[in-house]
Amino acid sequence: MNGCIEFVLNGVTRRLPPGTPPGQTLLEWLRGPEAGLTGTKEGCAEGDCGACTVVAEEPDGRRVPLNACLALLGQMHGRSLRTVEGLRGPGGAPHPVQRAMAEADATQCGFCTPGIVMSAWAHAREGGSVHEALAGNLCRCTGYRPILDAFSRLEDDAAPAPPPAALAGGHFSGTGQEFHLPADLPSLLALRATLPDAWLLAGGTDLGLRVSEHREKPPAILCLSAVPELQHLEAGPEGLRIGAGVTYGRLLPALEGDFAPMAALLRRLGSRQIRGMGTLGGNLGTASPIGDALPPLLALGARIVLASAARGKRVVGADAFFTGYRQTLLAPDEVIIRIDLPRPPQNSVFVCEKLSKRHDQDISTVSATFLLRLEGGRIAEARLAFGGMAATPARAAAAEAALTGAPLAEASFATAVEALARDFTPLSDWRGSAEYRAAGAAGLLRRLYWRAAHPELAMEVHAL
Repeated sequence: MNGCIEFVLNGVTRRLPPGTPPGQTLLEWLRGPEAGLTGTKEGCAEGDCGACTVVAEEPDGRRVPLNACLALLGQMHGRSLRTVEGLRGPGGAPHPVQRAMAEADATQCGFCTPGIVMSAWAHAREGGSVHEALAGNLCRCTGYRPILDAFSRLEDDAAPAPPPAALAGGHFSGTGQEFHLPADLPSLLALRATLPDAWLLAGGTDLGLRVSEHREKPPAILCLSAVPELQHLEAGPEGLRIGAGVTYGRLLPALEGDFAPMAALLRRLGSRQIRGMGTLGGNLGTASPIGDALPPLLALGARIVLASAARGKRVVGADAFFTGYRQTLLAPDEVIIRIDLPRPPQNSVFVCEKLSKRHDQDISTVSATFLLRLEGGRIAEARLAFGGMAATPARAAAAEAALTGAPLAEASFATAVEALARDFTPLSDWRGSAEYRAAGAAGLLRRLYWRAAHPELAMEVHAL
């Protein structure tokens, strides 16, 4: 039976008419005649510029910035959202965040300002690095100095989150689309068995581009965000159990400590807006050869839990999961349930690297994760995983063999670099030539020696 999409918008519950297209972007609906909230802008339609930033108000009080150009309307069912029109000071005056932007002369043409204001409002509560808070917002005319000045004045307004719509699950249809939002794992698996060709939508930071840019309208969408089993995150002595629907924003605090290099890598994966939507399960499911989160899974020996209604659960190693370019061994009736991520062993060196044209919010040209287990000045085990070097993320078997049993010495890594040339034959594309990729991967492997033998040295310019 078809239902109605319902969510809280700017503190007011909105129940959309039956037949509202659930597969349109949130941005399209916000700027359309029904909502008429045109403060939220469309800039790039790719989740890069931040002009479309809105904020999800979570039941626990967190404020999560999102890219409205990538989020689909059906994903908003049961959530609380705020746009720039929903910020108000006492008596309807400008909100303190808006006032701070104006007083710092932090706006000029104003196109980017609503998105920056929403990022600022979320940052005032969430805290952390101002650099991270602004990495997903592009301003081309004002410059960032006055914006940074405005951010330095921010304080949390302590406003409580409105009660969510308190609805779980649903089925929405409109304009030839069926949008399924199952509320439990059995329902998800039953739907997957009957809809093997439906889009499996986790965060939508990849699939959303097919709607926003390519205007695709899939007949059926199976959204995973309301399934509690996929939202579970558990830390134990052996490692992490990460539900496939856990966002990167939720995952990051759990990665501090033993997994700190992976946390540093994922902070460069998109922006806060992207990390508020994107998931590890989605990164696995799209199987991109340059997915930033995938080399760490290979290097750490992650295990991936899959499930179907007919066969139950099965566990596969990350090494076996990728079968070709954007292809996996996931059966048509299966979904990814969980990722089990082992902790790096004691006396090991764990390093995550990324080469890209920009430091923040850019797609990798080459990425790598290295795990060395050291015993008595020798390398007892080497696991070297690369992205961007082949049709799938992959380990460098020849280079690993060259390092295993070798002394922790610069000459050992020079030998491994020679072996690395036998592991991969990279392709050229607009991000980098084959020669650049080969040279970059070799350079990262050489640098691994210095990271392992001389961890006190600064290895990047920004670390000086």
